[in-house]
Amino acid sequence: MDLGINGKIALVTAASRGLGRGCAEQLAAEHCRVAICSRDEAGAKQAAAEIADRTNAEVVGFGADVSKAEDVDRLLADVRQSLGDPEILVTNAGGPPPGTFASTALEDYGKALNLNLMSAVHLIHGVVPAMKTRGWGRIIAVTSISVKQPIANLLLSNMARAGLTGFLKTISTELAPHGITVNALLPGTHKTSRIDQLIKDTAQRSDKSEEQVYQEMVDNIPSKAIGDPADFGAAAAFLAGSQARYVTGQSLLVDGGRYSGLL
Repeated sequence: MDLGINGKIALVTAASRGLGRGCAEQLAAEHCRVAICSRDEAGAKQAAAEIADRTNAEVVGFGADVSKAEDVDRLLADVRQSLGDPEILVTNAGGPPPGTFASTALEDYGKALNLNLMSAVHLIHGVVPAMKTRGWGRIIAVTSISVKQPIANLLLSNMARAGLTGFLKTISTELAPHGITVNALLPGTHKTSRIDQLIKDTAQRSDKSEEQVYQEMVDNIPSKAIGDPADFGAAAAFLAGSQARYVTGQSLLVDGGRYSGLL
């Protein structure tokens, strides 16, 4: 299927690995011109080169910590100088540390909000004016299954991503008349370094081995498989495509059936 985004300029944050990289790879495979970033500039540049080699697309990598406003401003300026104004934005960021209410320090709340809420708000503010001028744009935020079904021991992530979901739903109605869609992708359990971290943390808090924790995760997924970032990226590419022009304000689960609710 031709998604109709050949040559579109896409920015994917936190994309040197994991779900962000899955999104970047699929957009590059659709012949978008792709910018990615990571807190590790060398890692971002290496990932960009690997994606470019694999897809024969133009891919550039930048160093940026999206929890810092000054880094976001610099990233957007660098992308404009290298490729132009982003027409597709995929906001993504690593998750905050695991923890419960009892174990979470008060100062950690602000850090989590900057990382998983305000980073997306800042990026969206930066790209929307040019999207409005064009009369076309795609905004896709990577959130989490936790916005529908909070995950134990992930208090900060549950809080910040739920707040982002409220923001996205609100602005989707404001931006729709300008040809801009705003959607969220809600990952379940995918094979990423974040899941590796959570497995290790769970094992340390219990009498179980990491192998047992991993198997329990798999057993709790109806599809009986850990997700592949490439499949997640394919969902992002679809939402960026012309076929999804009438899809906005939605939160799409990509979870192998793990979410058990009706809505």
